[in-house]
Amino acid sequence: MPIVPRWVLFSSGCAPVLLIAGWLIAASLEGAGYDPVSQTISVLAAYGAAGFWVMTGAFFALGVCHLLTAWGLRAAAVAGRVALAGGGVASVVVALVPAPSSGGSLRHGSVVLVGFVLLAVWPVLAADGGGGAPWALRPAPAFVATAVMVAGAVWFLIELQGRGAAGVAERVVTAFQSVWPFVAVASCLRHCRGGGGVPG
Repeated sequence: MPIVPRWVLFSSGCAPVLLIAGWLIAASLEGAGYDPVSQTISVLAAYGAAGFWVMTGAFFALGVCHLLTAWGLRAAAVAGRVALAGGGVASVVVALVPAPSSGGSLRHGSVVLVGFVLLAVWPVLAADGGGGAPWALRPAPAFVATAVMVAGAVWFLIELQGRGAAGVAERVVTAFQSVWPFVAVASCLRHCRGGGGVPG
């Protein structure tokens, strides 16, 4: 029985592409009034933003990709799959509860925080301590991935509080969070080709 079906490579690979394309297109629609260095991605999905529907659609699609990937990533521990799916749900909710056009929002901020946490801890929760696990699902790489995501989230919070390069920090950490599921799936498929099973 395959540990990961091939279609999961598509769902996990689409996640970073859709997210990054979303913020690039939405920022271009917003024009010179938007500063990607200091302003967050959520600003692009705020009510009244020129790229509102683009960024909202990207958040929604990202969430669906994470949900599909969590469903198909059978080689990962159940707790990690649940956390990844929870991150996907949080992304969908972010699309449904956008930031206001000005000022902050406790609801939006809370959902973003939950999503950050779930997507940061899922690699460690998905890890398999057995020696025959695919590379990305082994404890050491999973711990490093989680540590990088947590460090990125802390960097983002520091920049946000100091009104610095919050946009850059957020893009770095969210891009990494969206890429890691693809890395995990690719490592599972490579593991299959190396003798761990034949993917479907």
